[in-house]
Amino acid sequence: MSAFFRLIRIQNLLFIALIQFLMSEVVLSPILQTYGFSSTTDNMLILLILATVLIAAAGYVLNDYFDIKIDNINKPEKLIVGKYFSRHSVMIMHQILTGTGVACGLLLAYFARSISLGFIFIIVPGLLWFYSASYKRQFIIGNIVVAFVAALTILIVGVSQLAFLTKLYGNLIYETPIPSQIYGWLGGFAIFAFITTLIREIIKDIQDEKGDREMECRTIVIKLGIKKTKLVLYFLILLTILLLIIFDTVFINFKGTLSIRYIGFGLILPLLILGYFIFTARNSVDYKNASNLSKVIMLIGVLYSFIFYYMQAKTYGISLFNLFIVK
Repeated sequence: MSAFFRLIRIQNLLFIALIQFLMSEVVLSPILQTYGFSSTTDNMLILLILATVLIAAAGYVLNDYFDIKIDNINKPEKLIVGKYFSRHSVMIMHQILTGTGVACGLLLAYFARSISLGFIFIIVPGLLWFYSASYKRQFIIGNIVVAFVAALTILIVGVSQLAFLTKLYGNLIYETPIPSQIYGWLGGFAIFAFITTLIREIIKDIQDEKGDREMECRTIVIKLGIKKTKLVLYFLILLTILLLIIFDTVFINFKGTLSIRYIGFGLILPLLILGYFIFTARNSVDYKNASNLSKVIMLIGVLYSFIFYYMQAKTYGISLFNLFIVK
């Protein structure tokens, strides 16, 4: 059972579920509450999370299916396919997980009466297939695909919510600030997820350089070399910091300094430390530490949702988690 959990990356799946739960209940819910609307039912959120997690699990399984030779070079001690499960059984797992995930997604789209929502749940598994089979071995394309899917994991919460609101209230919902508020805030989280995921994927490419080179992959580190790849990482880190500052000063209009203090100490400082980790990294252990720090930064970024909820509740006098009014 532990081998199966490692195969589907259970910790990553739990993180995905946490992200979507927080985006729905800690970001979207207070926005809707501010304008006198309620969010979708808990059953619909569960269906969304289930569909997303199952499709993601299928992607992880498929990734290991195609990466047997590379993983045997880079991390033979962590090899699962061929050691605990045959390639045939792994492919069956992938098909079951994908089929169940797509079915849940299409069921959600049916309830929401949304063709675009259903299209997303059909196109993403195909995108993950091409990523595992080809894109991840090509220059930068694979990294961008993974980052895009990470951003879509957040945005789809808003797409789903607006689909249900449109079903209930029609185009009336677009005469309110709700759609722009939803896409504004979720868009900010999605951009952060895109860039930080891209950073982590490039760090992982450096970690896996030996096996990737052996299999004649064309990843960014193989094409540019470690020094130039590090420059790309520095650029992405600085871009993230710049965007965080711009987003806070231009788009966040809450009073006080709580937001900028959280961003400064919780995100910008760790990003600078990450840059130092990358600068001083010399071996796979160093890059693994940098990769782990990037995961922590992602988590801290997602937890900013609680700062948003607190400030939204304080500014507009709405209840915090339906428990009390912030004054």
